[in-house]
Amino acid sequence: MTIENNAGRPQKDADEKVSQNEANNNWRKKNKEYTKYLNYRSTARSFIRNLATSDDLDELQNLIDERRTNIG
Repeated sequence: MTIENNAGRPQKDADEKVSQNEANNNWRKKNKEYTKYLNYRSTARSFIRNLATSDDLDELQNLIDERRTNIG
């Protein structure tokens, strides 16, 4: 008999979870700079969506315009 989780999908056993966690950790170790980039991007998006005021958005737009000019 297969045990299902709340979403109705088969539940992973403990060994699979441990293996997946190890694989995730290994990937993060090998890709530190990209992981850092993804974390910064996620934080920026969350700030814009959930916390930024109108003044913050104006300032960010100016910074974005400046950055675009400098990179290309």
